[in-house]
Amino acid sequence: MININTVYQKVLAIINKENRGYLTPQEFNLFANQAQAEIFEQYFFDLNQYKRLASNDTEYADLYKITDEKLSKFKKEATLVYSTDSFQIPSDLHKLGTLTYNNIELEKVDQKTLNEYTSSKLTNPTTNNPVFIQSIANISLDWNIKVYPTSITSGISCTYVRKPATPQWGYTQVDGTALYNAGQSSNFELHPSEETNVVLKILLYAGVSIKDPNIAQVADAKETKIITQEKS
Repeated sequence: MININTVYQKVLAIINKENRGYLTPQEFNLFANQAQAEIFEQYFFDLNQYKRLASNDTEYADLYKITDEKLSKFKKEATLVYSTDSFQIPSDLHKLGTLTYNNIELEKVDQKTLNEYTSSKLTNPTTNNPVFIQSIANISLDWNIKVYPTSITSGISCTYVRKPATPQWGYTQVDGTALYNAGQSSNFELHPSEETNVVLKILLYAGVSIKDPNIAQVADAKETKIITQEKS
């Protein structure tokens, strides 16, 4: 966890050091959410990249394990609820992992493969060999899961990675000044080691917002240096 007020104060201190402008709480919250989302999404790309590297036996320097640890708090399991003709995904789902039925892992297929499977008795899905497809549920583009054979209407469990909660710097207006309100705030859910990255990303967006290219350039240069060090 990263304290939202600590990040806010650091960002304001850097921006206001030379009277370069003012970042409103509303702007900060927008940038904070975007920064967390970008860092969080990068974990999945990093895991894919680090998985292809040679294994590192050093306990605290294995990049794959370090990144996977950062994601560990977001990993969940759930039993899916059946409704009408499909199973509903968890409301906080970000990436789907494995689906199981009676300890049997379901194979994910597309519609074309499903049609091929169901066209033959030899390959038709059974309770001992179930499959699933992801299906758009409505015009809002929410999606759900259809399991085959369709006789399966319960007992489907899944592993998944949930979405991080939205960070929020809450405040109370006192004589026109925004004062931090912990009761209305939500901290970043990222690993504490990401605090510098969060600050730099917010500064990058803030520099564009207040039209100060110097802030954006410095933040971008430092962020690039960190990424280079981590991946070289």
